[in-house]
Amino acid sequence: MFTSTGSSGLYKAPVSKGLLLVPSALSLLLALLLPHCQRFFVYDLQAVKDDFQIWRLICGRIICLDLKDTFCSSLLIYNFRIFERRYGSRKFASFLLGSWVLSAVGDFILVEAVRYSFGITAARNLPSGFLAPVFALFVPFYCSIPRVQVAHILGPLSITNKTLIYILGLQLFTSGSYIWIVAISGLISGLCYNSKMLQVHEVLCVPSWMAKFCSWTLEPIFSSSEPTSEARIGMGATVDIQRQQRMELLDRQLLLSQFAQVRRQRQQQGGMINWNRLFPPLRQRRNVNYQDGRQSEQQASPPLEVSEEQVARLMEMGFSRGDALEALRASNNDLNVATNFLLQH
Repeated sequence: MFTSTGSSGLYKAPVSKGLLLVPSALSLLLALLLPHCQRFFVYDLQAVKDDFQIWRLICGRIICLDLKDTFCSSLLIYNFRIFERRYGSRKFASFLLGSWVLSAVGDFILVEAVRYSFGITAARNLPSGFLAPVFALFVPFYCSIPRVQVAHILGPLSITNKTLIYILGLQLFTSGSYIWIVAISGLISGLCYNSKMLQVHEVLCVPSWMAKFCSWTLEPIFSSSEPTSEARIGMGATVDIQRQQRMELLDRQLLLSQFAQVRRQRQQQGGMINWNRLFPPLRQRRNVNYQDGRQSEQQASPPLEVSEEQVARLMEMGFSRGDALEALRASNNDLNVATNFLLQH
């Protein structure tokens, strides 16, 4: 359904799995079996301010009382699990914790601003749930996930690998009367934490001792096995054979993408197809330790200059430097094509 987050499943994402299972299960339990207990999880800032019910800042900002919000936020958390794979569970949990704390302050400020500006008291109507950190994750999603075009609609408009996630976020943004307050405070907190403003990432972080304790106690419960249906190419073969097979698949995909691009240009501009451009000479590679240790005697062509900025962006997504260099060289420094291939393989 969504192609921007790499392989399916929750492998190497125990925090995301815990956020999917525990709050969703509690939300269903409150809605179906314990509706009389929902009053303890109402996000009531006025009660926090007047009656000092500080516990509502915790209970009211963890469990969704609206099942539609539970469903949308769960889908978004599942798609944002790529950041836990990229940063690691501790940094990912630190981002969620920091944005959760900062957004609580932002909620107070926005509610007071609305009350003084428009005379509207929105404190007793704020939606409950783990919503602000979900909106905060849209900041690194916008900044660090490359945009890969999927299809064209209505001329200049196009569908990308990020379109459906933005639509899902818009659905969550419009699901309630005052959810925009939570959304704005979440986005602001995400900007502050992602930009390392005022060094909040060093203050609002998960301590190392807590990360080790959770890794020892909770990670075995929420860990997931590696998906067997997405086994890498050439499992059981040597590293050189795996690399050779991987590059052959990359070459085939690049030829297909070049063919589609040239055909679109021909339909728009007319003229003959430049077959030399469509089928460029394949790069010659050396195959070490293949077929009883024989080395290829073919002379390799000079490697294509690769932008270090693009290599860094691919490495930030969790790919190794070697894979990033090979993909960019084979795709003629086309970041979208290289990213699309690496995410799907």
